[in-house]
Amino acid sequence: MDMEIDLSNLGTVNTVFAALFSKLGVPIKTTISANVLEEALNGTVTVRPLPIGTSVSGKVEKQCAHFFGVTISDEQAESGIVVRATSAAQSKFKLLYFEQDLNAGYGLALQEDSEKTGKITSAGMYFLHFQVYRMDSTVNALAMAKDPEAAFFKRLEGLQPCEVSQLKAGTHIFAVYGDNFFKPATYMIEALCAKTYEDTTTKLKDIEAQILRKRSELRQFETEYRKALARFQEVTNRYTQEKQSVDEMLKHRDSIHSSFTVARTVAFPTGSGYFSNGSSSKFTAEDNKSETSPGDEGSSDSKDKSSKKKWFNLNLKGSDKK
Repeated sequence: MDMEIDLSNLGTVNTVFAALFSKLGVPIKTTISANVLEEALNGTVTVRPLPIGTSVSGKVEKQCAHFFGVTISDEQAESGIVVRATSAAQSKFKLLYFEQDLNAGYGLALQEDSEKTGKITSAGMYFLHFQVYRMDSTVNALAMAKDPEAAFFKRLEGLQPCEVSQLKAGTHIFAVYGDNFFKPATYMIEALCAKTYEDTTTKLKDIEAQILRKRSELRQFETEYRKALARFQEVTNRYTQEKQSVDEMLKHRDSIHSSFTVARTVAFPTGSGYFSNGSSSKFTAEDNKSETSPGDEGSSDSKDKSSKKKWFNLNLKGSDKK
């Protein structure tokens, strides 16, 4: 939602915080001082003339206003009038338009907050007999802060139609209101007749129509973009999963390949002769002989001696019979 504050009711500390937020790009909408509006309604303000085709420069204190009277003829009113204010110092200000009431006072009819345009701040009112638009930067400001992508799609949503598109002949009251947080606002205000800017007027009318069409196109494109973005995120997640799956499968395949080798470790579980890779083998007789203990060799020697004894005994017995 829009943040709108009355600087006249803020203390020094709160004003400092508001100024810091504004410096960081947070759009802070300020109200016009009640004193200024009351003086205008009472008709007690000083109005300086601003002839068509001229400009006036000045410096206005914060929460104060300088009033100007622009007198236009029937021909000028028919051609169209433009009133613009700029600040080379990038001061914050409001451009105001007042209508005269029955009590000889002035009631606020229009206001434009200054916007940064290039290296300056500016605000303008265009009474050109066709619908012109002003840009309200505070529209959906918080939503755009939460979703940076929405900043692009919502950028043209701040385009608001101006309530007054033409002026009648006579004297019209404009004012520059100082909207800085601390220091005075420097400005230059000028009034122009559109008759000498016919080509520029036509270009403005064309670009306003183009921007309106683009706003409608962006509303439709945002829907398509959101769907495509969701699909992109879906396939991106699948890509990550598939890549992980392939890496694991290839790693497992390499592990299987490495199992085909003669360099295997033999395990000797109790009562079995199984190798660590699950295969089994029996020891051969030669392996058994090579692993015979010294005690077993001694017992074979004693058997040989016993057989020799028996052989000698047989011979001796034969000789006795003879």
